[in-house]
Amino acid sequence: MSKALVFMCLGLLTILPNCSQFISARSLPPISMNANVASSAITDLEKAVNQQINQYRASKKLPPLSIDPRISQIARIHSENMANGKVRFSHDGFEGRAKAITIPYQSVAENVAYNFGYSDPVRNAVEGWIKSEGHRKNMEGQFNVTGIGVAKNAKGEYYFTQLFVRSR
Repeated sequence: MSKALVFMCLGLLTILPNCSQFISARSLPPISMNANVASSAITDLEKAVNQQINQYRASKKLPPLSIDPRISQIARIHSENMANGKVRFSHDGFEGRAKAITIPYQSVAENVAYNFGYSDPVRNAVEGWIKSEGHRKNMEGQFNVTGIGVAKNAKGEYYFTQLFVRSR
């Protein structure tokens, strides 16, 4: 019997019209876009996350989220950094990821998940998010754009980051 682990975390940042430091300030250095291109297997996992999230949203009569590859790259870098131990499994740096989003937006939220030992790591992550009130709130939020990043390390651990964006 294999061990199976799952951990999840969520974050939410609402951008208010009077908070110019969040709207116009891009004081952090941009996230490098020179990260390794995701393998086709990882890209397939990211697409599967989007498909399952949109199926869930449809069941709640919510519109689907469209994927923005620039936002996915930001999410992927965070997942890769967690997978390779550069950062701990957390929302540390969430504000920087939000500021790195280049499209005009009103709010952004983030779900992260980690699992190991599941035959379908995507389904496990999405089902875990659905069972968690805070994650579910992000999934059901008034967002219209998303970015999804998945990374797998040499130990076979999967890390997921999904950014939810309400564009202007």
